[in-house]
Amino acid sequence: MSGLLVAGTTSDAGKSVLAAALCRWLARRGAKVAPFKAQNMSNNSVVTPRGGEIGRAQAVQAAACGVEPEVRFNPVLLKPGSDRSSQVVLLGEVAGEVTAMSYRDRKAALLDTVVATLDELRAEYDHVICEGAGSPAEINLRAHDIANMGLARAAGLPTLVVGDIDRGGVFAQLFGTLALLDPADQALIGGFVVNKFRGDPELLRPGLEQLRAITGRPVHGVLPWAEELWLDAEDSLSYVADGVIGRPAPPVGQQWLRVAVPRLPRISNATDVEALAAEPGVSVRFVTEPSRLADADLVVLPGSKSTVADLHWLRSSGLAEAIAQHAAADLPVVGICGGFQMLSRRIADGVESGSTVDGLGLLDLEIEFAAAKTLTRPTGTAFGEPVGGYEIHHGRVVGRGDDLPSLVSLTDGEPEGGVDGSVAGTHWHGLFENDSFRREFLRWAAKQADRNGFVPADDTAFAALRQTQLDLLGDLVEKHLDTEALLRLLDGGVPSGLPVLPPGGADEMSASNGVGRS
Repeated sequence: MSGLLVAGTTSDAGKSVLAAALCRWLARRGAKVAPFKAQNMSNNSVVTPRGGEIGRAQAVQAAACGVEPEVRFNPVLLKPGSDRSSQVVLLGEVAGEVTAMSYRDRKAALLDTVVATLDELRAEYDHVICEGAGSPAEINLRAHDIANMGLARAAGLPTLVVGDIDRGGVFAQLFGTLALLDPADQALIGGFVVNKFRGDPELLRPGLEQLRAITGRPVHGVLPWAEELWLDAEDSLSYVADGVIGRPAPPVGQQWLRVAVPRLPRISNATDVEALAAEPGVSVRFVTEPSRLADADLVVLPGSKSTVADLHWLRSSGLAEAIAQHAAADLPVVGICGGFQMLSRRIADGVESGSTVDGLGLLDLEIEFAAAKTLTRPTGTAFGEPVGGYEIHHGRVVGRGDDLPSLVSLTDGEPEGGVDGSVAGTHWHGLFENDSFRREFLRWAAKQADRNGFVPADDTAFAALRQTQLDLLGDLVEKHLDTEALLRLLDGGVPSGLPVLPPGGADEMSASNGVGRS
């Protein structure tokens, strides 16, 4: 059935959000909808119910569609481990490591896989909303592209281009993106969407009309800046460095609980702390230098795609010493996945870094990396409350002190994680999304930090909050986009005969003007 590609003028222009919004809008109309991203590069990922790994954005888009996430929604996931190499996850399973150049040689085969996967979804669903990657105007990458116009050409997808006006220069971005494409790619661009506008839309009208006049393509709408939208960011670039996450509500009690999260260079699943930030009276801040820990009540060490390298960064930045001092003062420190591994005595990593290093020594554990990645969705109890989560890691606990209690008791009785005084850790992502556990955890953290005036709210429902935000996205589409035009684009594709702009269409324009080539 029908499909549509949402491309962007830049990274973080709003592709993921617009794709999720379109998914929600169509699902609320009663359509059977699926999300799709041929190739995602992100260290924010989730485990599907069947045990495969996909980008977190596609899991959120699946929630917008009202369907369970599955590996076909994101057939290729690249997880950067350094500036030059990434782990390849193909249809949910690890399929080796690549550099930028070696990956280029694999793309032809991968294009066959992603097109076949997309064909399957289009046969099963009424609509498939596809999200591009980066920008389609990265002409240095076009010859081997499988995520933007390479996919659109192979699958015949009409394409929307979204630009972020909050960054400035949106008209140049939209025009330039179209103009740099070759004629066959330009023929698939059906229109534009302007994202994150603040102010009176009438001020934009002359520019929108001129853009249509010079490109032949309409702007299908202007999405306003929505202060309430902050959950489930595609990656940590969406968060302001040393900035507060979310929109913290005033405390229920007399005191705030201040949470500091080191923003690791290869941070993974940064969204783990968003459930904490959703709580009234909890101020969660990413930090990059040790002075920011001076007034923190709780430190959360997040996940990492490169545990040893990020541990080295913690030490070189002075944050490791500040975390040790925080723990020595009996103030709470919690590690998640890679952050949990950093809290151990020793890390033997023969997979990512090929080295063995001392951990921070705050939990009596030893970690050893295995070639096979753990991908599970376990359940258990923590702080006396039922919990669920998901695991994505190579590191395994191979030794633990006899007196170290677990943080989570698994359903099968095995220990998971550990707690030693004010220090705790777990391999589980998503643990804070369990409402009753999160409240008990916050009580524990506040007690450890002597913040007796902090009181956890008793009615924060994180899953409901996510659904509210997805409904807000659907509302934005209904109120601010030309939905009839979008349906025509979905059902009928891009009209023929649209103008071809130079320089991408320079040869075609020269030919139409009777200018020959020597």
